Formats: sequence, C-alpha cells, structure tokens
Amino acid sequence: MSTTTSTVIGIRLQKLGKLYHFDAGDDDTITPGDHVIVNTKRGPQLGQVINHIAPEDVFNPRAIKAISRKATPRDMVLRQVWQDRELNALITCREQANSLRINQKGDIKFVKAEYNYDGSWLTILYATENKKANIDPLRREMARIFNCNVDMQLIGPRDVAKIIGGYGACGGPRCCSTFLTEFSPVSIKMAKAQGISLSPSEITGVCGRLRCCLVYEYEQYVEAKKMLPGRGKKVMTPHGEGIVRDVRPLKDSVLVQVEDKRYEVTREELEPLAELRALEAKAKAGCSKHESGGCDCGAKN
Repeated sequence: MSTTTSTVIGIRLQKLGKLYHFDAGDDDTITPGDHVIVNTKRGPQLGQVINHIAPEDVFNPRAIKAISRKATPRDMVLRQVWQDRELNALITCREQANSLRINQKGDIKFVKAEYNYDGSWLTILYATENKKANIDPLRREMARIFNCNVDMQLIGPRDVAKIIGGYGACGGPRCCSTFLTEFSPVSIKMAKAQGISLSPSEITGVCGRLRCCLVYEYEQYVEAKKMLPGRGKKVMTPHGEGIVRDVRPLKDSVLVQVEDKRYEVTREELEPLAELRALEAKAKAGCSKHESGGCDCGAKN
C-alpha cells in the first residue's frame, strides 16, 4: 500500500511580504525560488517559494491550503503587464475620490494600487486617521471603471513608510523598505535600556512611530547589563576604589570615577566592593562558634 506525503512550503506574495504556508502535496519538484499560483481571500495570487517547512514546525496542518499549480511563463508575463497598470489605477483612484467628494479634507492618503497576477483583483492601499471615512462608494466606482473585484485596504504609518521608501536617520535605506518582512513591537523601555536620548527626533522614524532599529540590539544590552554593576555602585578597580558613572554594555565595561579621574574598566578587572568588604569582615571576625576565636571544630577544612 503506497502513501503520499505532503510538503509544506513557505510562500511570499510580495517581495518583502509575510511568509505564508501552503501545502505542495506530493510534488517534490517545487524548490525555493519557484513561483506558484495560490488561492487567497483576494483571489488567485502568484507567489514565490522561499523555503520548505519541517512538519513539526507547522502549527495547524489542517488549516493549510493546497497550492493550485506551478506558475507558467505566461503567468509571469501577465503579472508584469498588470503591474505596469498599477500607477494608472492609483491616479484614477485619487481622481475619483475627489470627484465623489470623499477626500475633501485631504485626510485620506491613497498610497498604492496592487493587481493580482491576472488582473481579476485590484487592491487599493490607503491610510487615514479618520475613523468615520466612508470609502465604500469609491470602491464600487473603481469596480465599475476597471471591471474587476476591488478591495480597499487600510494600512498603518509603518506600512506607508515601507511602500514609499527613502532613507532613514542613519543615512542608509530604510530597514522597512529593504529587508523587514514584519514589524516587531517597539517600546520606550528599549530606548532607555540602550541609553538613547528620549528626544522624539532621536527615537522616532519618518512614520512617526518608534524606530524599528531600537529592537536590534535590545536583548544584547539587557544580557550584558546583567553582568555589569549599575551606575552609582561602588567597585574596586586596578586604579583603586571608585564609583560607576556610566555603563557600556556592548564593550563589556564601565566608566569608573576614582577620586578626580575617570577610567574605563572591563568586567574582568572589576571587584564588587560590597562583597569584598563582607569577605574581609568575615575573615576578621574569626570563628562564630567560639568566643575566643580559636577554632578546632574543623569549619576551616
């Protein structure tokens, strides 16, 4: 009796999009880099295979849909044809929004138009903070003009920045537009742990949200700080007794003030002063079991 094994693959529908899991069935010819056709809530989509997923890493195998088929050269050409029409669709969308008086206040930003590979679905990505904005009339008008299914998708400020692209404060291309496929939660605590100024210009990106790069070294800072004394602690150094004035986690060192001078001291060179004095006091106290201090109980052995 023969059995068939299914292969779970990770697929991206966009270059920097999320990874979705699909079932490739018993087709062992599908390899990373191949393109396949899959059915989604926005109709058939063309995606690229990124990797194979181990069965034990699949959270809910029954919820995984099967791919439709491998993409053909015709499918690839079709996708390019419809991608070339996206700018025209976006311009038309903005014109219709003005014509229908939907965006009179200018509080709706239509960012991008995306066709699926065969042009049967058109998705308009837009951003707004106006929760009362009614864009359903615009969706219906766009569906009439382009004679296809139209979906209006609300996106956040980080997604807008990702689509627009450009350069970040570091001088390089924005992380969200070059390699980030998902946005991680970012908090003020991460900036504080790294000693970064809490000035808005220092910790916020062009999207108006906390910079994604605050996440990158946060865990390393937390782990490194566990091994180093905090600011204000008294420590013993090769230069004498001093007080920690600054912590430099990534260098595994601290800045210690000894009298009127400051020295950078590595963790290996530090001795916690409180522990050192406690040991000295214990050594001077003698044996706690005998008043005379003389000991023959064997506690020292």
